[in-house]
Amino acid sequence: MNRSRPTGTGFGALRAAAPYLRLYRNRVFVVKLGGEVLSRSSRIEALVEQAGVLQALGVRVVIVHGGGPQSTELTERLKHKARMVAGRRVTGPEDLKVASYVLNGEVNTQLLAACRACGIPAVGLSGVDAGLVTAHRRPPVKMEGAGNEPVDFGFVGDIDEVEPAVLDLALREGLIPVVSPLSADGEGNLLNINADTVAAALAVAIKAEKLVLTMAAPGILEDRSDPSTLLSYLDLAALRKLRKQGSLGDGMLPKATAIESAITGGVPRVHLVSGSTQDGLLREVFTNEGCGTLVVRSIDALSAEEQKAAK
Repeated sequence: MNRSRPTGTGFGALRAAAPYLRLYRNRVFVVKLGGEVLSRSSRIEALVEQAGVLQALGVRVVIVHGGGPQSTELTERLKHKARMVAGRRVTGPEDLKVASYVLNGEVNTQLLAACRACGIPAVGLSGVDAGLVTAHRRPPVKMEGAGNEPVDFGFVGDIDEVEPAVLDLALREGLIPVVSPLSADGEGNLLNINADTVAAALAVAIKAEKLVLTMAAPGILEDRSDPSTLLSYLDLAALRKLRKQGSLGDGMLPKATAIESAITGGVPRVHLVSGSTQDGLLREVFTNEGCGTLVVRSIDALSAEEQKAAK
């Protein structure tokens, strides 16, 4: 389904946004920033500014970030080749060191610096901090699109538990938590976890109103090679159908899993939006028309206005 494009500007746009402003005040949005959209400082600043606008409007924001392209770049500089299977990173001992340097160091600090430049109070965290995310090392597993042999992902974790108390504390103090997905098991062994997976788990644990995934693509495409086939609305049944027919590329497979996990876990809405679209985050959440893809459990969950825009 496709939403029509917005035509109103100025006060008309503000009037259209007013119901959302009332609805989302004091609600939590988890916003995941993909590593590919963090490759340029201008994009980082634009996304952080939009997060700041959300906070100023009364939305409580948690940012989760990836760092895949940055990790790959550092890995290659160290003459060590990164390995990906079905859109997921294999994490050997050297890869784990790189993940620590990049996720908890370079990317997290860069985002915090951007928050400071925008006057936004923020605090850097990882899944390791205050037991936020506890995981276990993933055993070898067969993966969709990876052949018949089980894949050993190395120091990659599957989530056992999320303890959101540290997020609650930061949000009560008016801070935006900026969370790296690096986590650990109960014995303190570091584990690398896909950032979409962590964002979905945090959204469920903190009872978020929305999970927003920013990425390079404009949203979910019916034909992944054609940006004009953007799907504005999907429900879980349609998402599963796209996955079954092979319409989702490798990078979208973990996102599809995260989307389903979030929605079945109680998050009402998941949005996917391009990180490079001007004001894309705000347009997606404050207008019926949006600019990316909205995924809900069932199309019946849409408001009458949204269903009208979808036709």
